[in-house]
Amino acid sequence: MTSDRILVVGGYGAVGATVVSTLDGWFPGRVVVAGRDEGRARRLGGVRADAADPEGFRRTLEGLGDVAAVVLCVEPPDTRVARVCLERGVHLVDIGATRRLLDGVADLHDLAAGAGATAVLSVGVAPGLTNLLARRAHEAVGGAERIDLTVLLGAGERHGADAVRWTVEGLAGPPAGAPLRTTLPGHGRRTAHPFPFSDQHTLPRTLGVGQVTTRLCLDSKPLTSALFGLRAAARRPAVRRALTAAFGRVHLGGDGFAVRADARRGDLHAAWAVTGRVQSRVTALVAAYVTRELLTGSAPAGVHHIEQLPALAGLPEALGAHGLTVWDRHAAVLRT
Repeated sequence: MTSDRILVVGGYGAVGATVVSTLDGWFPGRVVVAGRDEGRARRLGGVRADAADPEGFRRTLEGLGDVAAVVLCVEPPDTRVARVCLERGVHLVDIGATRRLLDGVADLHDLAAGAGATAVLSVGVAPGLTNLLARRAHEAVGGAERIDLTVLLGAGERHGADAVRWTVEGLAGPPAGAPLRTTLPGHGRRTAHPFPFSDQHTLPRTLGVGQVTTRLCLDSKPLTSALFGLRAAARRPAVRRALTAAFGRVHLGGDGFAVRADARRGDLHAAWAVTGRVQSRVTALVAAYVTRELLTGSAPAGVHHIEQLPALAGLPEALGAHGLTVWDRHAAVLRT
């Protein structure tokens, strides 16, 4: 039996498949595909594991017996599966982006620390790379008073059902702040709109910054205007269902994305950005690199957001091997 296996839940999905292939290159024979669809999982040599069924999940872990880490590439309805992992001393990497769930897992810090397990949250592009860039910019100004995060996503990318549903649901909430005009490398001047990414809620706690706002735009300017023009209508469930179906079918635009973090303290201003292609692929790569660090590094036990682990600070540069480009605050393209 192979020791110290890695269970990738949702390992046959848009993000999970890349997590599996990347980890398998580093840890051959140790990666186990898992998911709710038992047939798909078993065709890939895996097992059934439903993130909405914590008791069944517990039985899966007990049946495997030697799981060192679980990568959640699907979002569970609550924190019970996280508890099942951490109380057994199993490391957890969670690509979830819902504030309520992230806060709930963060509350399991003492449980994880006592069991010798490490959980890493805010893993992906936004949250994830946004958090890492925010920390850099924050430190560059000696402690920011305000951080503005801007995310541009490619409207032509085929996202998983969970990601589409989450984006549409995010339109329904009231905007927290005003739109912002900013320059994004490779995409020029854009208007980005406040959007409920979880990073703006966790960064004030992890960095001690008074104000953090995350904004979103698409690579298509007309689609950005249309999307946020529907914000009021999206409060109606029927409209959200129609938008979810439409985004699942229509792909107008490219697959490039950009993330920018601006930190300000008085007259001081620092900005960092990254650009890349296929956001779901990069989310998977972030998750894979974080998992490798948990298995080979010395991350402290407990629950941590990605920006709280110094060993992961250089992750944007490490992803350069996969096409990610880092733009620092001295680049002319990052003018205000």
